[in-house]
Amino acid sequence: MIDFRDKNMMEIVDIVSTQTKKLKSKEQFKFIISNIDVDYKGWVDLAQMSFCKMMTPQTDENANLIMCYEKLNQEDSFHSENEDVEEKYGATSTFATIDKNNQPAFLVHYLKALENVKLDTRIRVLNLGVNSGEEFEVLKKYSKNFKNLELVGIDYCSSAIEEAKKNFADENISFHVGDINNLEPLNLGEFDLIISIGTLQSTNLDFNKVFMNIVQNYLKKDGAMILGFPNCRWIDGEMIYGGMVKNYNFSELSLLFKDVNYCKKYLQQKKFRVTITGKDYIFLTATSIRK
Repeated sequence: MIDFRDKNMMEIVDIVSTQTKKLKSKEQFKFIISNIDVDYKGWVDLAQMSFCKMMTPQTDENANLIMCYEKLNQEDSFHSENEDVEEKYGATSTFATIDKNNQPAFLVHYLKALENVKLDTRIRVLNLGVNSGEEFEVLKKYSKNFKNLELVGIDYCSSAIEEAKKNFADENISFHVGDINNLEPLNLGEFDLIISIGTLQSTNLDFNKVFMNIVQNYLKKDGAMILGFPNCRWIDGEMIYGGMVKNYNFSELSLLFKDVNYCKKYLQQKKFRVTITGKDYIFLTATSIRK
């Protein structure tokens, strides 16, 4: 156990970085703090940046505060799985164990996005990349006119769609196996609201082409859109801030900014008001300003 009571934050960061790199999965690193002007969130952030989980602080017999970081298993992540594209997100995958709605850093910003697009004025809602239906759970709980909605969920993964059908017996929700690259066979029509969280940047999609096709052919002229861009990774069940891109061993944001900015400019040209919010997930919301 290391005593941090006489250390400043620069010294602490250096020591934590060095010590946590030595840890194996599930090993713990404990340290004493006292009279250090850092709030609880600061220690949580430091744990996360060190790929650790912060355990519940305790006190010793002298009333000193004992902090404990536990190393995450960085191999336990759907991002690193080599399964085929479909089953990487299937009902029995690591991805299926993730519950975004249980993460305030996701849920609060998603609810704000739904508020921005005036959910209760929408009727036909399309979710592209619906998986097992997490985003629809939120709509079902918070919509004031849920029974009047017509919800349609599309996903490439058949086992995820089967799971979604089990989760929702509601007559106003339908789920379909489909390829976002080619939605025409589904005869979907146009929608008042289109939602897509963490899907359009998939490696098997031509981002710009698919996005333009969705706006041009499936979004009503007076409709609205919510796009969620992951700025996080899921490691050992924890949502860790900062996305990773190919050929980088650290979080690099230029691709995310490029895609968000492209969508923003395109939608503005189509006469939509666009807002960008969020942190671990960047939410782009667009509402029509056509009269």
